[in-house]
Amino acid sequence: MRTQVLIIGGGATGTGLARDLALRGVHCTVVEKSHLSAGASGRNHGLLHSGARYVGTDPIAAKQCHEENLLLKKLASQCIEDTHGLFVAIEGDDENYVADFPHLCAECGIPAEAVSIEEARQLEPGLSSKLIGAYKVDDASIEPYRLCLENMTQAQSLGSLLLTLSKVTAFTKQGNRIVRTTLTNAITGEVTTVEADFVVNAAGAWTGAVAELAGIPIKMLYSKGSLMVAGHRITSYVVNRLRKPGDGDIVVPGGTVSILGTTSLRVESPEVLYPTLEEMDHLIEEGAEMLPALQYTRFIRAYAGIRPLLELGSGMDDRSVSRSLALLDHSENGVDNFLSVPGGKLTTYRLMAEKAADVICERLGVHKPCRTRSEPLPSTAIGGLSEPGLGPRIWIKKNDPGDRVLCECEILPESLIRDVISSLREERKRPNLLGIADRSRVGKGACQGTFCGSGITAYLYNNKDIRGRAGLDDLRDFLQERWKGERPVLWRGQLIQAELKESFYCGLCGLEMQGG
Repeated sequence: MRTQVLIIGGGATGTGLARDLALRGVHCTVVEKSHLSAGASGRNHGLLHSGARYVGTDPIAAKQCHEENLLLKKLASQCIEDTHGLFVAIEGDDENYVADFPHLCAECGIPAEAVSIEEARQLEPGLSSKLIGAYKVDDASIEPYRLCLENMTQAQSLGSLLLTLSKVTAFTKQGNRIVRTTLTNAITGEVTTVEADFVVNAAGAWTGAVAELAGIPIKMLYSKGSLMVAGHRITSYVVNRLRKPGDGDIVVPGGTVSILGTTSLRVESPEVLYPTLEEMDHLIEEGAEMLPALQYTRFIRAYAGIRPLLELGSGMDDRSVSRSLALLDHSENGVDNFLSVPGGKLTTYRLMAEKAADVICERLGVHKPCRTRSEPLPSTAIGGLSEPGLGPRIWIKKNDPGDRVLCECEILPESLIRDVISSLREERKRPNLLGIADRSRVGKGACQGTFCGSGITAYLYNNKDIRGRAGLDDLRDFLQERWKGERPVLWRGQLIQAELKESFYCGLCGLEMQGG
């Protein structure tokens, strides 16, 4: 296989870079060892930062976030819900930081409007009675998977390629250049080689591991952040604790749910990652100081992601490590056609891609300007399939008694599921539950796949999309994936839900026995 630029990593930075380069006429191939947005890009708050969170600790990142926030709201509005945000201080918080906050925001060019205690409670009635200060900012929520998918979709429409389930296992160098990259398929073990004029390492938490294959040391820090998903929208605004970044200090409403986070725990490897019950208790304890109702909220799921941070050797804690973008030009390490793009924020993905593309184009002799700063990201039908609330709109609009609802929590009709299946087939992927869930709201409601899992499996069998034992194996994999997130939040209502699911699939259907 031959390409001009090989991009390693299918997150926001990798797919954003592919789009940027494709718009400049550069042919790219993106390789991802798992699926799009499987790493940090798909395991975060889904917060489009105003930048205000970092004004006291990282003003450079704060300014970058604010500038990109304004751009993305104009250029990728289909991926963004402009919720706005509130920073709130509670009795006992550092009053010096509270007093400095508007000035710090002003220095970074970030609007922060003071609101009275009464107005703040009108905006968010669930706020604590111990509220002592509040400011409105330009935070919003963003849908990371759709963002990655639509960046990649436009890149593909311009001739770029995407290879998922393809892990980079070796580089072949001649002199001071990488001449071949070896890929291994994660399922079949098939080996493929790619020749590229330039190689970009946008592998997130695996940036160091990929660079090591080229004999280049990059010291990375792995900071695990665990988050919780509530079964409904707790707030209308993004609510932030008005203090330096800490645990349990953000609630982000998005679609039909809210996300509470996050923890920060140093881990040795990004490979084995799961949230713990202790972290969940800690998040609720901290978050309830802002929003007391969190103590009684039904959480349906938890997940964890890795912050890929560059180790700077200063001994600072993980939350203090800069979130501003970094480009590592490996010509200094004796490899002229290799660039790494570690760290950064989801909010600044476009800026990171632009800066990387500028370097690459200079090396390739391409003299075309960046277009992602001014051209909107095209909205696609395939991207819209994951939009929260889409199912009910389709179902009500069609008013077709024959269009059965296959996922009752999210009201996803048969016609929408068929569109998802068609999109998978267009990409030559076998339709299965995990693939359908990636591109829709299937399994993301309160029942976490209890009813839609069996219903959609039956639908796939009836339409001969799957045959034999494949459907049962897919169902087991789907339920196991949901279980990973359910396990840390099993109390009250969600424990009852999990017991029902186990009784149905293990007791009645004997699914575990069939797996033996």
